[in-house]
Amino acid sequence: METGVRSLVEMIEALPPELQQEVREFVEFVCQRHTRRAEPLRLDWRGALRDLREKYTSVELQHQIRDWWAGVSS
Repeated sequence: METGVRSLVEMIEALPPELQQEVREFVEFVCQRHTRRAEPLRLDWRGALRDLREKYTSVELQHQIRDWWAGVSS
């Protein structure tokens, strides 16, 4: 059976109803992903830690964040 000869609709119609529903949900997902517009990047957090500039270096902050992610208490 050549799939190139059969139309997509024919192939879907040949599926049992539960698989037809799965195909429908997948197509809806693909359509949403395709039509979704990316929001512009917001940088409203920029400068929020300015007051800590003299207290910590960027490397110290990176190490602290790494420890938080790893669950290490200091």
